[in-house]
Amino acid sequence: MFLFDKVENYNLKKGIIYASICIFTIGLQPVITIARPSVIDPYLFGAITALFEAILLLPIFLLENNKLKRSLKGDPLLDKKTLSLIHGWKKKSNIRTIAIIGLTFSVVPIMLYIGYDLAGGILSSLTMKSEIIFALMFGYLFLREKINKIQILFCFVLFFGLVIAITGGSFNLLEFNLGVFILLVSTALFTLVHTLTKISFERNELYPSQVVFIRNVLSGIILIIFYISFFPLSNLLLLFDPLNFAFFIIMSVDYGLSLYLWYKALTYIEIGKTTIIMSLTPIVSSVFSVLILGAVFTPFHLIGIIIVIFSIIMIVKGKKSN
Repeated sequence: MFLFDKVENYNLKKGIIYASICIFTIGLQPVITIARPSVIDPYLFGAITALFEAILLLPIFLLENNKLKRSLKGDPLLDKKTLSLIHGWKKKSNIRTIAIIGLTFSVVPIMLYIGYDLAGGILSSLTMKSEIIFALMFGYLFLREKINKIQILFCFVLFFGLVIAITGGSFNLLEFNLGVFILLVSTALFTLVHTLTKISFERNELYPSQVVFIRNVLSGIILIIFYISFFPLSNLLLLFDPLNFAFFIIMSVDYGLSLYLWYKALTYIEIGKTTIIMSLTPIVSSVFSVLILGAVFTPFHLIGIIIVIFSIIMIVKGKKSN
């Protein structure tokens, strides 16, 4: 019993460490986007970072794929799950899912970068916390996951906290920041795709590093083709500027590291605890937005952050009680 508790505490500590680092990597994403040189438009930024992320994630994908192949023991019954993971992508339903993921994440990064620019780092990070509302909604519609009254109540409370922060306490929705609206739409889109992907995960037909790698390859290729078709080819010369190149690398590493840390945290602690820890990302975004971007942090931002974090905690606790 003592040994079990010791192992459990060890895993909890490791999970908290991974999730805590992930708070900073995710919290920095709006700040890095806004701080990039103005000559880098959102379309080029999305295309190049997607390709760079694919390159960075390729070794992880290959290692996991080879690990699955080495784990085969030649027993049809024992190897059923492993073979399904290795070859599951070949099914028509999964090819369709992967195509939807690639197309969606050709649009989502652009919307995110435009939204970050318009909304600023503080409001951007707060708005992204609406993901938990869409996750509950799509989980109910597509996965038949239960939602209780407590969760519904605090979804409204969370949205109320967002409105306070966005409108500066005026509650004038006509002054709703356009960037916030774009971020809400993009959050709904990628949460919907994550829900569809989860179905394939639960059937053991796809695995995370595979999906993330393919997603970035497809979206990168689509965005590059789009960019070459509608923008001057001379813009690609921006890649050769050391400062511009540095921002492409920084964003790619930050985003790729965020995904890696998120999945590592989930291997040690349950998703509810991870979600609660990750609710702190608006604090990180706010601090670095003030320090790096010179953003103004208002009392309404603070009230919004407190309400959003508290709402997420209550929604997660409500999920446990289902």
